[in-house]
Amino acid sequence: MIENLVIVESPAKAKTIERFLGKDYVVKSSFGHIRDLEKKDLGIDIEHNFQPQYEISPDKKAIVKELKQLAKEAKTVWLASDEDREGEAIAWHLFEVLGLKKENTKRIVFHEITKDAILHAINNPRDIDGNLVNAQQARRVLDRLVGFEVSPVLWKKVKPSLSAGRVQSVAVKLIVEREREINHFEEQKYYKVIGTFETKDANGNITPLKAELSERFSTQEETLKFLEACKEASFSVSDVVTRPTSRKPAPPFTTSTLQQEASRKLGFSVSQTMSVAQKLYEQGSITYMRTDSVNLSQLAIGAAKAVITNALGEKYSKPRNYATKTKGAQEAHEAIRPTYMDKESISGDRNEQQLYALIRKRTLASQMADAELEKTTVTIAISGQKYKFEAEGEVIIFDGFLKVYMESFDDEKEDDEAALLPAIRKGDQLERSLVQAQEQYTLHPPRYTEASLVKKMETLGIGRPSTYAPTITTIQNRGYILRESRDGVDRELDQIDLKGQNIKINKIKKTFGAEKKKLFPSDIGMVVTDFLSQYFTNIMDYNFTAKAETALDHIAEGEIEWQSMIGSFYRPFHANVEKTLKESERNRGERVLGTEPQTGETVSVRIGRFGPMAQIGEGENVRYAGLLKGQLMETITLEEALDLFKFPRQLGEYEDKPVSVGIGRFGPYIKHNQLFVSLKKGVDEPGTITLETAIERIEEKREIERNRKIKEFDNGVQILNGRFGPYITFNKENYKIPKGQEADKLTFEETMAIIAKGNDTKKKTTKKTTKKTAEKTTEKTKKTTTKKKSKKSE
Repeated sequence: MIENLVIVESPAKAKTIERFLGKDYVVKSSFGHIRDLEKKDLGIDIEHNFQPQYEISPDKKAIVKELKQLAKEAKTVWLASDEDREGEAIAWHLFEVLGLKKENTKRIVFHEITKDAILHAINNPRDIDGNLVNAQQARRVLDRLVGFEVSPVLWKKVKPSLSAGRVQSVAVKLIVEREREINHFEEQKYYKVIGTFETKDANGNITPLKAELSERFSTQEETLKFLEACKEASFSVSDVVTRPTSRKPAPPFTTSTLQQEASRKLGFSVSQTMSVAQKLYEQGSITYMRTDSVNLSQLAIGAAKAVITNALGEKYSKPRNYATKTKGAQEAHEAIRPTYMDKESISGDRNEQQLYALIRKRTLASQMADAELEKTTVTIAISGQKYKFEAEGEVIIFDGFLKVYMESFDDEKEDDEAALLPAIRKGDQLERSLVQAQEQYTLHPPRYTEASLVKKMETLGIGRPSTYAPTITTIQNRGYILRESRDGVDRELDQIDLKGQNIKINKIKKTFGAEKKKLFPSDIGMVVTDFLSQYFTNIMDYNFTAKAETALDHIAEGEIEWQSMIGSFYRPFHANVEKTLKESERNRGERVLGTEPQTGETVSVRIGRFGPMAQIGEGENVRYAGLLKGQLMETITLEEALDLFKFPRQLGEYEDKPVSVGIGRFGPYIKHNQLFVSLKKGVDEPGTITLETAIERIEEKREIERNRKIKEFDNGVQILNGRFGPYITFNKENYKIPKGQEADKLTFEETMAIIAKGNDTKKKTTKKTTKKTAEKTTEKTKKTTTKKKSKKSE
């Protein structure tokens, strides 16, 4: 007989909780959801008030069997899944599937995994919250209905295997709209003027002072005219304004702000941030990581005050209560904070340590005094001119929270922080050292990063803390958007210097348009967005999506009945689906670019079976070419499309085999006897590369391949050099070489022993997984399931 059975969501969480509870408690994991809507069909009985039809996931049957047996033996069952809607639904599904009884089942929640929090939860159990369960069911049903009904429309009218999603489709729309803003943006040229002046102090020491002209000129003629006037002009300080200012700390992290800061400061993707935060939570290092609250408990505020005053003194402490202002904020959680404020560091990998440090610093800073600064603005008059130069400087009088943490922003400039200005007074005369004008161009609106997309979604009320990461991951996996870094274009710019009485025009190079880890729409993403925007205006409307989230919040509060909310949405939606199937035209995003000069045949682009492509002609003589990475059907020119048909280009023969240059989806390449070699970026051009250079590249690739192979045995076992060092490969499986063993000195017997040991470990892991269904395997299964469901939005 088991005294107490505690069921949590993850094995890592189970291990942490087991440390706090005595021998009378058995802690087991459900590995997340144990059942979901049926997959073979809609999984919803529309005729019977949208009743969900659930099935136990195949990979969870062994777990359910084990939990059922343990639950029968337990005097009390404690359902301890997370405290949000998903967690509440998991508790409810466990209650239903395991056949638990109300009299000996208790629901407990906690937002941090500490001994105090766990014991407090045990002493304060509650019933399963039916309203939270209904809110989760409503979201699941709503998303299944949209995906299940709209996706077949896309298969028929756009391209097979496409899918739509209630939140995902509007997220793609945001990226598509931003791309079109950028495509329609007309850059403006201007000249920015910087003056460098010399100031002298009482001792005759010379200090440079840089200032920017308040006016920006649009033409070179205007700029030269101004510089000519500066030759004879005198420069004096017309005003010095010094004013005190203060800076307040940012509130502690919510899910959204953590994702944004981890992206800006640590370079994490949104899904990576959530994965690392999950580990920190489960090992008891931080509070629950899915929250839109900036609130801190009085206990946490007190703990922060103690740490700050002990380390820095009383003057650095300023306890604060923050109010949540997020649109549609839900669940009265705390912000994300360390569970033990005095714990400076944690054990774990580098990512866990970095994210923990970020959370701790942000939390402490939120409870610290304002930073006190002194801002000085110096205005420099130019004799005979209406324009003025301005210089700004900043001095920190008291660093306050800046001693610990400073928030980052997406639109931060690359310039240095405000400079420290020399001692200067109104009326001082300045000596001109250099006046420099540089040609510049206005910049288009920035593309979204994952973090700035989350911020935009949160502002519009689209999605909730638990949905941001999966939404962004889903639209990337489906190929609707791409997360890429792209090189900019080098441009030659004019730089005009006035030094002494000489004006000199120099040419400088500057890179424009470089993108780092930005989100780009794919052609298929744009075509699908256009189709859905035309025929499903409601589900593509940002306000509709936000209102749906608000309705789910009302269901969670018990204010409206979930099935009536679904019903009011479904009836007009379904009628629209039927109408669209009958009346809408096929849309493959086709665009006619012009005609081929030699033949007069039509040149067009459209979505083909394998993606976006260019096409010349019709019927039997039609020719096709795939678009290159970075090219869009919407913006490709006739000349660019015709260039695609110049390849493959035959260069000649090498070793009696033809050598050609082709262009694939991922760039130009050389082909020789089944060997494919990428061209050197920035060095080789596919249109001009010679046979001699191509042979050089082929031999370089062969040399790399030769160096890659350390050893090979008769049975096909190879020891190779890999990206992370030497490894063994056999029958398409890779094996790590143990530390202390040199790859080039391994004998056949030693190599086979490593393989045997590796296979044995794999077998043991598989056996253990069948019994306990290890979390990693579950994650892989989820990913596989997602792929299988690619035709249906979940």
